[in-house]
Amino acid sequence: METGSISKASENGPTDNDGPLEKKRPEKATMLQQDIGLLSGISLIVGTMIGSGIFISPKSVLLYSGAVGPCVLIWAACGVLATMGALCYAELGTMITKSGAEYSYLMEAFGSIVAYLYSWTTVMVLKPSSFAIITLSFAEYASAPFYPDCSPPLVVIKCLSAAAIIIITGVNCLSVKLASYVQNFFTGAKLIIIIIIVVAGIVLMAQGKTKNMSNAFEGSATSFGAIGLAFYNGLWAYDGWNQLNFITEELKNPYRNLPLAIVIGIPLVTVCYVFVNIAYFTVMTPSELLSSSAVAVTFGDRVLYPVAWLVPLFVAFSTFGSANGSCFTAGRLSYVAGREGHMVKILSYISLKRYTPLPALLFNGILAIFYIMPADINTLINYFSFAQWAFYGLTTLALIVMRFTRKDLDRPVKVPIVIAGIVTLVSCYLVLAPIIDKPEWEYLYCTIFIFSGLILYFPLVYKKANWARKIMRPITMHLQLLMEVVPSEKTE
Repeated sequence: METGSISKASENGPTDNDGPLEKKRPEKATMLQQDIGLLSGISLIVGTMIGSGIFISPKSVLLYSGAVGPCVLIWAACGVLATMGALCYAELGTMITKSGAEYSYLMEAFGSIVAYLYSWTTVMVLKPSSFAIITLSFAEYASAPFYPDCSPPLVVIKCLSAAAIIIITGVNCLSVKLASYVQNFFTGAKLIIIIIIVVAGIVLMAQGKTKNMSNAFEGSATSFGAIGLAFYNGLWAYDGWNQLNFITEELKNPYRNLPLAIVIGIPLVTVCYVFVNIAYFTVMTPSELLSSSAVAVTFGDRVLYPVAWLVPLFVAFSTFGSANGSCFTAGRLSYVAGREGHMVKILSYISLKRYTPLPALLFNGILAIFYIMPADINTLINYFSFAQWAFYGLTTLALIVMRFTRKDLDRPVKVPIVIAGIVTLVSCYLVLAPIIDKPEWEYLYCTIFIFSGLILYFPLVYKKANWARKIMRPITMHLQLLMEVVPSEKTE
């Protein structure tokens, strides 16, 4: 949005526009480095998708599906749908090898305004509020052992959540490799507890604990709306299947590793989710599962005693890893939007020493801390979830549109167009289902917020108002000096 920031020093020394940051060019180009391999890519997908949902509240799917049988089938079907969506993203990500996921694809297919509205909504609300919710969940489980007879005080949860945001943001600012190692570790930790739950469930089934799964389809929901809401809640637990597309520029060999990480990571999560739910039903009746506030903890208390404390510990690990993945990708969206001029330019700058999008990561972390202050932000993110699915649908529609408008683009991965059509239609349904089932004013307020971004778009992005440049130029220069960041050498 603004120009006139401090540029990188030339090889002959500083020019009139140069700042005192560097007098010698670094050995590596000042841009995001390709440090993410296949294992780290799989860990990012698995680690971001598996957060607290599968451990705490799978009861929403059971509530709307009405019985054990359709509940398990819906979990499997959600995995299939997530895989289909991710395959569409694999084609888009290998066709348009820019970070930013939906932002870059919407820009290519529909132009600047649609991409801007996506970045405005996601950067300002969806990403930081999601980051905040995940860290609040982490804080609740991490503090629970210290308050065995009561719920932890709200101030303790919020302070611990803020501390987690600061630590995770700091790790991501320091090094891409360090953030990848953290992601790999916590992904491994959450897979350990899932394996424990699944193995325990298989042992219990072998012992004949299958009573709760007899007559599995008795009482199934027949309402089209109820089944849709069951899918909606199941897909919420799968959210994160698109995370790898946010960091395409940092992937080693993206043409190979992007689709390969998708076809390994998402089916792995699907298998885990299905078997974990089956394990829950070996020890809990549907009514007991519905009354449990934290299903995995209830399972641990009944099956893993006297080491039941492992469950809340690993749930804390799981949520911390998911928060790290969320922070990692959110910073890249702000970075790409800033590079395109849809956010303030400072967000597109790279740390001169660390080669990380430092300003974008800090911006996301600061917003997340603001979002943990209100009493309840779950309501906010729930109402904005319909916007997320609207953008998913627009993105798969972009794939269909570009099959006709951009035939010249190379497509190393090409999925059947019918898959993109199915994901687009399902996305439309998931946008409309909660509004039709229970229309509320909040959906209108969220829509107004999304389109309110146009108030800033036309003067600052489209018209490039001079007064905005004059205001932002000194701010950008001071922030650049403070954080030691420079414009990326990759501008396309």
